[in-house]
Amino acid sequence: MSVTWEEPGWERVAAGAGRCRLPGWDCTAGLVVGTDAVLLVDAGSSLGEGARLRTEAQALTGRRVTHLALTHPHFDHVLGAAAFAGAEVFGAVGMDMALAGRGREELRADAVRHGLDPRAAEEAVDALVRPRHAVCGEWTLDLGGGRQALLANVGPGHTAHDLAVLVPGDPEVVFCGDLVEESGEPQAGPDAVPSHWPAALDRLLELGGEDARYVPGHGAVVDAAFVRAQRDALAARFGVSG
Repeated sequence: MSVTWEEPGWERVAAGAGRCRLPGWDCTAGLVVGTDAVLLVDAGSSLGEGARLRTEAQALTGRRVTHLALTHPHFDHVLGAAAFAGAEVFGAVGMDMALAGRGREELRADAVRHGLDPRAAEEAVDALVRPRHAVCGEWTLDLGGGRQALLANVGPGHTAHDLAVLVPGDPEVVFCGDLVEESGEPQAGPDAVPSHWPAALDRLLELGGEDARYVPGHGAVVDAAFVRAQRDALAARFGVSG
């Protein structure tokens, strides 16, 4: 399916794959379009932001979002998920539990701490949609018309539940979540697993290869050399050998 990517803020990354950079936290949302299905990668930081993404995705494709992949359980990537009623939601194995119980309160508190309006945070957490489909290794989605998306559990690293999305093509596209950041130094919070982060980036490079376009969770699209340099910097920062 041909997409012109004419909605303001959206950019084409490759045939059938694009992304936008959301305001506030410069968080990326990705869109992969087939003839039968539409995959959104990450859902924004609030129900309002999720609704914006839903509307724009439908304007771009003429159809609703049918699949939603959440790259990791941080508020700026998941709190808009409830805006996508009926979508099949995917996350790395264990992410559903990270968004349950005490994890929900920690998510709300983290959102407010980073500047989200408390009422918007409360509303989004109350409506929070957890992944129905847990990706342990790899999961291939057939979106129709020869378009596929490979969901790969590549973590832990930035969190204990990092999911990447590979879109085969020429060039191939890898949606990295916050395993890769371009607009600032990668953030390692209390839920990061620094000892495994460089290995997660090695896995991303194996998935995409030298000629892929790598879409960070925050910032501009980068190449394999950037990912490799960030991998080496993280290994040095956290004292990881190999």
